[in-house]
Amino acid sequence: MKKLAVVAFGGNALLQAGQKGTIDEQEENAYRASETLVKLLDRDYNLVLTHGNGPQVGNILLANQAGDQTHGVPEMPLDICVAYSQGFIGYIIEQQLRNVLLSKDMDRDILTIVTQVLVNKDDEAFKNPTKPIGPYYSKEDAEKIMAETNSKFVEDKARGGWRKVVASPKPLVISNKKSIEKIAREGHIVIAVGGGGIPAFYVEPNKLQGIDPVIDKDLASALLAAQINADKLFILTDVAKVCLNFNTPEEKVIDRMTIAEAKQYLAEGHFAEGSMAPKIRAAVHFVENSGKDAIITKSTLLGVDDGGTRIVMV
Repeated sequence: MKKLAVVAFGGNALLQAGQKGTIDEQEENAYRASETLVKLLDRDYNLVLTHGNGPQVGNILLANQAGDQTHGVPEMPLDICVAYSQGFIGYIIEQQLRNVLLSKDMDRDILTIVTQVLVNKDDEAFKNPTKPIGPYYSKEDAEKIMAETNSKFVEDKARGGWRKVVASPKPLVISNKKSIEKIAREGHIVIAVGGGGIPAFYVEPNKLQGIDPVIDKDLASALLAAQINADKLFILTDVAKVCLNFNTPEEKVIDRMTIAEAKQYLAEGHFAEGSMAPKIRAAVHFVENSGKDAIITKSTLLGVDDGGTRIVMV
């Protein structure tokens, strides 16, 4: 039986810093990302792909607000915007991955599944919004929006701007996980849990309803990987390996890390909350709940022996 891998791409894999976000740019980025995935197919893996949507959903929110202000088009809630992003990002990945497969005389069905993820409406995260979404604003513009909408903004000093933050509750159950696993194990490529999934909760027994937080896409990917009995979780980022004291003279590259070591490093504050810390937590979740390994690396090292940092049980 072939092995099953879940590969988590960031939203920046399709829309990179400094780009305008044109379809041509995103298609080119998707094609390059898809070229790396073929390495895993060559190594006898079946694939489930997940992706972030941070830049894209930010643009959807801007267009949403502009349409409301200019043309009176009803503004859609955040869960609907996440669903929008799942559809169009899935379409781009499907098409460009298909182009890569055709160039290599390979044939697989590729399916995007618009995925809801169950959360608890009483999650403590709703009391302390921390997940940044959307574009960067000046302090003055952020304060104006906060006053008008009762939303919360925080400053990102590294990037010189203010961003809206929303709650990021813990994902509990991935919808259609049985079908995702079945389709993938049959040899087809599945794209699911885009942007961490569309958050939903039971407003009453047997009645689902969308809600407005953003689920961390790496943690949702780890949950999906555990729930579909994946053999490996690859979490992709923009560095080859995890480092302690990153970008300092004392930087230390980590090739292998146990979950006990990972938890220790997290507690000691070695990893930034806005970048590596969520990826480490996601890797720990998968390893603890599956007994299998997780790998954090950059996309160009997918399928390369000793590529990336391996997180293991012991």
